Order: sequence, then structure tokens, then C-alpha cells
Amino acid sequence: MLLAAIDETHKGTYDFVYLPIDFKNKCNVGYAFINMVSYSLIISFYQTFNGKKWEKFNSEKVASLAYARIQGKAALVSHFQNSSLMNEDKRCRPILFQGSEAADQVV
Repeated sequence: MLLAAIDETHKGTYDFVYLPIDFKNKCNVGYAFINMVSYSLIISFYQTFNGKKWEKFNSEKVASLAYARIQGKAALVSHFQNSSLMNEDKRCRPILFQGSEAADQVV
């Protein structure tokens, strides 16, 4: 659902997405890591989502975008490929994208 919401206006602008999941209750923890393919795309993404409610979700929560400590696709892949989350459900792993299509999960 998160990717569908993003793809309405920003399909093909990101190459890495990870939505952390609380494996006990099978819900997301309230934030995601998204790497844009170019820094120039960040402004439009920020203007579209920051401070906005997630209208498609039954929630009063508001999106708040911030720069992550880990920057860039290669650094994100390196960080997560050795994470314990890689031993969890494959559907909950970070996803790599090429263009607008999912290319692979981080392995």
C-alpha cells in the first residue's frame, strides 16, 4: 500500500525501499527507508508527502520526512544485507528497484 501511494506521483524515482515490520504484531513500525535515484527528486517528494496525512489509510498520522543516517543505495544494501531481518519473512526484506520495477530483495 505504501508503494502504491508513492507510485501515484513518484513511480520510478526510487531504487530502494524498506518498511520495517514489527514481527510480533505483523504491522509496520511507522517509518520507511526510501532512496531516491537522484537528489534532485527529493524536493518534489518532500513537497508531496511531508506534513500530509495518509488519506488512503485509516490513520490520523502525518508523514514527516527526514534525511537518514545511512545515505545511498550501496550503503543501504551494505547495511541491511547482514541484518538479522534477512532471516525473517522474505516479504519483509528491503526491496531494490530498477526503473519502476522491483528488481530483487537485498540478499
